[in-house]
Amino acid sequence: MSADTQDLRTQLDQLQESLSVRQSTTHFAHTGVSTIAALLIGGAAGKLFYDSLRTPMLAWGATLLTLALLVYAFRHYRTGRKVLVEELKGYETMMELRRQLRLDDPAALLPR
Repeated sequence: MSADTQDLRTQLDQLQESLSVRQSTTHFAHTGVSTIAALLIGGAAGKLFYDSLRTPMLAWGATLLTLALLVYAFRHYRTGRKVLVEELKGYETMMELRRQLRLDDPAALLPR
């Protein structure tokens, strides 16, 4: 192997290692779970407001928790979108390195 090929191979290995853990998936999972929890708690708070003659303190607490969960979900969604863009750029770089190294070329694997 030439030095250039070895450098490309090293870059490819580092890039594959960094892309092996998808952080965007974790952020989107946090977004989904907290959104569902916010909807459930918000529905319970709405029911408490609707059914009671006097506004219960528990309803205000549930409303505050719902808003906090929605803010948490929105922040994780924005972070997940940013990380996803970076991951997609890294993936494109990895595919270009694989093309340069001819790893996906079946003709390069045939004996000469």
